[in-house]
Amino acid sequence: MEKIRLMINGVGRFLKEARSELKKVTWPTPKEALAATSVVIVVVIIVSMFLGIVDLGLTRIVRLVLS
Repeated sequence: MEKIRLMINGVGRFLKEARSELKKVTWPTPKEALAATSVVIVVVIIVSMFLGIVDLGLTRIVRLVLS
């Protein structure tokens, strides 16, 4: 029973500390969030295109070697 009480107290302390830390966070404005999201999407598209081209090239090289 004591273990359960200690666990509940630990969880409660964790949640209080987490809430306290979240109050210190500087949250982005909607405009900043949209700009950051746009950058991430563009970078993901560029990297995926690069990796697709590299994969295509390596696939052709392996087929040439194995044929």
